[in-house]
Order: sequence, then structure tokens, then C-alpha cells
Amino acid sequence: MRLFKNKPAKSIALASVLAIGTTLFGATLPLQADETCQSPYMAKIVGQEDFVYVWTLGIEGMGDGQDKLVTVDVNPKSANYGKVVDSLSVGGRNEAHHSGFTDDRHYLWAGGLDTNKLFIFDVHTDPAKPKLHKVVTDFVEKSGGVVGPHTTYALPGRIMITGLSNNKDHGGRTALVEYTNEGEYIATHWMPTDQNLRGAEKSGKYADGYNYDVRVLPRRNIMLTSSFTGWSNYMMDFGKMLQDKEAMKRFGNTVVLWDLHSKIPKKVFDVPGAPLEIRCAWQPDHNWCVTTTALTSKIWLIYEDQQGEWQAEAVADVGDASKVPLPVDISISSDDSRLWVNTFMDGKTRLFDMTNPHKPKQVYEKVIGRQVNMASSSWDSTRIYYTSSLLANWDKKGEDNEQYFKSYVWNGEQLVEKFAIDFKALKLGRAHQMRFGAYSLYGQVRPEDRQISVAGLDNTGK
Repeated sequence: MRLFKNKPAKSIALASVLAIGTTLFGATLPLQADETCQSPYMAKIVGQEDFVYVWTLGIEGMGDGQDKLVTVDVNPKSANYGKVVDSLSVGGRNEAHHSGFTDDRHYLWAGGLDTNKLFIFDVHTDPAKPKLHKVVTDFVEKSGGVVGPHTTYALPGRIMITGLSNNKDHGGRTALVEYTNEGEYIATHWMPTDQNLRGAEKSGKYADGYNYDVRVLPRRNIMLTSSFTGWSNYMMDFGKMLQDKEAMKRFGNTVVLWDLHSKIPKKVFDVPGAPLEIRCAWQPDHNWCVTTTALTSKIWLIYEDQQGEWQAEAVADVGDASKVPLPVDISISSDDSRLWVNTFMDGKTRLFDMTNPHKPKQVYEKVIGRQVNMASSSWDSTRIYYTSSLLANWDKKGEDNEQYFKSYVWNGEQLVEKFAIDFKALKLGRAHQMRFGAYSLYGQVRPEDRQISVAGLDNTGK
């Protein structure tokens, strides 16, 4: 935690994150489009994505001030290319954060870290204009006290949700919560702790019960979860939290290995420094996943060794840890050869060569903005999108508080910007997580000759 000492609160913000993917320089891969951070159980887009859905935090006094799902047209053939074509407000500010599709990709689940609401959007009836299908308001009650729905991850016919906190002390002790695609509660799976390991093996000194992200490797029957912090920290003003010695102790230091089918924890790894996003290898002979630690700026490899045992190893530094780059979102390429790592404080995206996952090497970097958080890439790694916001109370202040959606093309050597949308100028709010949409997913042909009206969006954010 000493990384933050004497750093001005105005210039710092931690992260909670998500994903982008790219491939080997110049490599030729099937022309598909989808985030490589998504569940392997999920339907895939084939060809050009038509839309990016941005789950956005409302800002008091800006537009209607509400959280909203913003739809951006990203098809270069469209008359509305590079424009916001829809904005669906959900009522109030819920600390909009992460989102994820059901396995059939008909519905997009999006959570609110403060109100604990789950918003389920119909994205298949009209991909250009999502509809609010259902709002789950009893998440805390049904789950047995879990607070802060974070990752919403597709399993067959189900959604697995990571919680960040609990309603007893608003700390980091929390659980995984399972729902049907239709929004019905199934089960709660509490994280292992020193007091109750739930059958897991503790491989180091930590079993803190914290949670953040979840990913699976079905061929190895494993599920991995990472760790962050509880409601009392993520809803606190960032500068105030930095001065609170007790608050700075309340960050997770573990990754947990679970049996995927039984949902029983098997092993708790020490991964100090708040390991956030997890990305798992796609190739059938690559039995490993990666995460990065926000507080210590390292890439960690979680891998199966030659004896069939799973291990955790710090394998690379991300920038200069003493300068607090704050790794946030990451994304692995579809051939597992590259990893993009975003660092919030310096606004950079960094590309690592993962040909040898035990020795990643940085090969490229670019400043995206004064702050950067999320990234999403097409499956063929030619199109990459970025957004800016972490948490309402953790984003930078003043002029540094840029809020944007940016589109880039990777040409094999560098990122080339195609367009940018200023979310503050359009009164849309803080741009956070992105998900792709396409007519092709639902047997529809894009109406190329139909220009979707964007009247009113530029000025009202509605």
C-alpha cells in the first residue's frame, strides 16, 4: 500500500476493470469479431460487429443524471458510423460497472455496485435499440447478504455473478451468486476464508474471502476468481481512502481455484496487491490464465504444471510500480500470443508478447487519454475500443477527468485512432464497460439503407 504515499488524490485512481484482446503482429486469423474476454460458452459474432454497448455511470446535473446503456454504431459501412444511436436510462445512479451476456447472447446483464440492482437488457429483438427487459431488485436478500454485483459471466443456461461485499460489515467477505438466464436465483457460493476454507487448500498465508472477477477453463474443469475490495472502500472518496490506514488494509490478496462443475473451492493462491481481471488462454494445449495486480503492478500467471498441479507465479512488471501506473483492464489475444494491459494513472495501453507466458515482454505502448480503464477488441484483433471511467469516486478530477469512447485499428505495428466520442460533451456521463452487438447473431441482415435517427442525442444524452 506504500505505493500511494504522498501521491495527490487529484492525480490518482484505482481500478476495477475489464478487457481487450489482440493477436500476433501481422498474423492472419479467421475474420470474427468478439471480445476474447467473454465466456467460451457464449455465442460468437462472425464478421464485423455492428454496435458497442457502453454501460455508463450517470453524473448529477449532467443530462438526466442517470446510469444508462449507450449504443454506439461501429460498422464502417453504416451511415451512423462513429455515432451514438441510442441511450437507454435506467433510473437513478447505481454505480453502473460491469456487464455480460447470457450464453445465447439474447440478454445483457448489467450490475450496479451501490444499489445492488441487476438490469437485464433485451439486445436481440432490435440490436440497435436495446430494451430494459427486467430489473432484479432482491439480489442481496436472495443471495444471503451479498453486496456489489460485479462480473456477470455466462455459463450454460446460467449467469455467474461475482459479489464484492456483504451487508453485515460492507467489507470484502463475499461470494459467487448463480442465477438462471431468466433472472431466477439458484445458489450462493461463499469464498473460502481462514475461518472456513470450505474444503480448499491454503497454499500461502492468505484466505481473505475477497472476490472480483471470474473465468473458466472448461477442458480442465476449473474456475478462477480474483479479489478486490468491499463497498466501504469502493464507494469512498479516493483521496479520503488513501489517508485511511485501515481502509488501505482492506484489499484482496488472493486468487481461488474452484472445481467448475461442483462449484467447490479447491486451492487459494497468494496473489498480493488486488488481482483484478482474469483472462484464460483459448488454445486447447494452453492450460493457463493471467491476471494483473492493481497495487503492485505485476502480471501473474496461474498455470497447470507438469505434475497436473495448479500454481501461481508473478511473471512480469507493468511499467514502473513506484510511479503507480495502476493496471486495470487486460485482454488476451485469441491465439494467446499477446496481452493488452491498460494502466489508469498514465492513461496508457501496453502490449505484452505472451509467446512464453512465464516471461512476458512489453513490445508496445500508447497513451489513450489522461485516464483509461476498459478495452474491448475484435476476435481478429484489428479493432480495439477504449473507455475511461473506473468508479464515480475514483476517477480523476478537473481536466484530467476525461470521459470518452475511442475506436482504434491495430495495423500490426501501432494503434491508429478512427474516431472518438466525448461522453461529457454529449451529457452521457462516465463511460465504463463495453460489449459488442451484431445483427448476424440473430439471423438478421443489417438494414444498410436505413439511417437510424440520432436526433436529440447530441444535446440531451437521452
